[in-house]
Amino acid sequence: MNKTEDGNHAVIKLLSFDIDNTLIDFHTHKSNFKKIWESYKPQNVLLTYNTGRLIDDVLGLIEKGTLPEPDYIIAGVGTLIYDYKKQRTVKAFNDVLDDGWDLEAVEKIVQNIKHPISEQPTKFQHAYKRSYFFHDATDDLIESIEKDFADANMFVNIVYSGNQFLDVLPKWANKGNALQWLLNNVDINAENVLVAGDSGNDSAMFDMDGVKGIVVANAHEELYKYTKYKQMYHAENIHSDGIIEGLIYYGVLPKDAKVSENIDHTDDYIIQQELSHIAEEDEDEKLALIREGYEKAVIALKKNITPLGFSACSIKDNVSKGTDENYYSVWARDGAITVIGSLPLIHDEEIHACQRKTLETLFEHISRNGQIPSNVRIKDNQPDYSGVGGICSIDSGIWVVIAFYEYVNVTKDIKFLRKYIKDIKETMRWLGAHDSNNDALLEIPEAGDWTDLFGGSYNILYDEILWYRANVCFGRMLEMLGDYEEAGEYIRWSQVIKKEILQNFWPSTQQKLFQSVSFAERQFTLGDTSYLIAQTTPFDFSWRCDVFGNVLAFLHGATDSEKAHETFKFMLGVGVNDPFPVSNVYPVVTPGDPDWRPYYTVNLLNLPNHYHNGGIWPFVGGFWVKFINKLGLKDVAISELYKLALINKEGLTEEWEFTEWAHGITGKAMGKAYQAWSAAQYISACHDLKIINRLTKI
Repeated sequence: MNKTEDGNHAVIKLLSFDIDNTLIDFHTHKSNFKKIWESYKPQNVLLTYNTGRLIDDVLGLIEKGTLPEPDYIIAGVGTLIYDYKKQRTVKAFNDVLDDGWDLEAVEKIVQNIKHPISEQPTKFQHAYKRSYFFHDATDDLIESIEKDFADANMFVNIVYSGNQFLDVLPKWANKGNALQWLLNNVDINAENVLVAGDSGNDSAMFDMDGVKGIVVANAHEELYKYTKYKQMYHAENIHSDGIIEGLIYYGVLPKDAKVSENIDHTDDYIIQQELSHIAEEDEDEKLALIREGYEKAVIALKKNITPLGFSACSIKDNVSKGTDENYYSVWARDGAITVIGSLPLIHDEEIHACQRKTLETLFEHISRNGQIPSNVRIKDNQPDYSGVGGICSIDSGIWVVIAFYEYVNVTKDIKFLRKYIKDIKETMRWLGAHDSNNDALLEIPEAGDWTDLFGGSYNILYDEILWYRANVCFGRMLEMLGDYEEAGEYIRWSQVIKKEILQNFWPSTQQKLFQSVSFAERQFTLGDTSYLIAQTTPFDFSWRCDVFGNVLAFLHGATDSEKAHETFKFMLGVGVNDPFPVSNVYPVVTPGDPDWRPYYTVNLLNLPNHYHNGGIWPFVGGFWVKFINKLGLKDVAISELYKLALINKEGLTEEWEFTEWAHGITGKAMGKAYQAWSAAQYISACHDLKIINRLTKI
């Protein structure tokens, strides 16, 4: 039995999916649907294509292997039903369409429309469908056309989509009516149906009482407007990947049916070299150390359990002096990343309680304007809303929103979500206020995120990726609470943020320039990158590679596998994982560089290859391993996890201290011992590779 993620049983018996720009990319025919469907095809679920294409086009896509074989095809925008198993048209449906349909009269009325209109090619026309190119029509104009037909006593069906396509159909013909007729004949109720689409001509399917739906991320605004009040799943991915995502959400496909990254690595010299080196390594030795590290990571994590939540580092094992006392706090950023990383251990009551308490502590100290504290001191439960130099931490609140969603998504604790949803909404409002020019990207003050003693300001890749993810997570939480209208608005906005990220942070000489351009826009004429650059402002930009930002971009779905593959080759080539995973930035900033700041010498923290200036961060290494595994390079991911185990074993005073960071060249451990997020993200990486399954529950 399939069911929705919130636990409510909803048996899906029939799928009714649009084809173009839903199941396939219209221009390239690229699609992962056939591969996934044939690998995980559920029993007793009928597959129906519901498309504007004519039947021969659809059959051609099936014959070419673009789409899997269906049970039924509804073609021509609901004007024909085809039984694929019997290889014949369902003629009884055509008898319904004949009622009141007069082709000549249709063409006569269309000729009198006072707006530029032209017929689509013959291959898109048939006896029950007249299709036209009709650009930029207003709602009033479409209504006036409907009135013209009504005044002529012709009750036809007018379908306008994509801001350019006009279809005139028999009054009973549209995707919804045809689907309902089919349901009546196969004895299936609408509440057992899942529909999916991308444009206005799909709206009739979504209009059926009780039907469930998937709106792909590339959907036209018209469909978002039509479905925002309905119980729909707004996918984060486009085309077939969005459909697969939705099928997993509704329980039609299992969770492990996610699209595998099918990039062919055989011609990549750098990756093949890496694989040849890995082949010479002792597999048993690597796995033994990884498993030992896992057990030590759980111990290290538990050293950070306090009455207020996870501390940044073990209070018992680190000497407190001066400003270092702030480590003995529940940090919003550290705590959130620790909660996310430790979720595979949700069955451990002690860890689970600390995960929950971490989130509670942070929200109990939310400010009047919605700001999550940077940290809350454990000794006196007092919040601090700023960091070095009194600068607030923008990313702290973003991480907490993401962590809250991840926690609730695993625990299904809707009561807990309901308790804090108003606070989360205030945090999202506070964060959104940092988009002062309403361009979908946040403006970050210098040293206003996790790189708190490292220069960076305005639009910073790392923060924008998190902002994109926070909007998705908040939308998903609203879905859990049944607020589908607002949920759709946030998930829709996340797609705007994603487009802006790709436009602003992936420079290309192929970008089309505007007549009047800013300096940030002119950068695109200077060359191409293999990664998302670190920062842009209206006045300059940084070509450096923010390793963490690029890793998060792929893990959170802001970049696709092709871009991530290109980025990985670059990062592997320049050695960001050498000697251990992984340095946070490449190349490092050296004295005399325009990006150098005098304050980098404070406490000698941000000298070249130190701290945020190219230091090795084991917690980032955990995300790095998951990044590589998502690329489909599991052998490389295991090798990197082994190297991550080695750096976590490299302690300050003894082995397995899971230290805060390490020197970027020597690999020597530095910072604090028993850092919570270092241990938690190591645990997360082990579970992502499914290495530890036999040792503990998931």
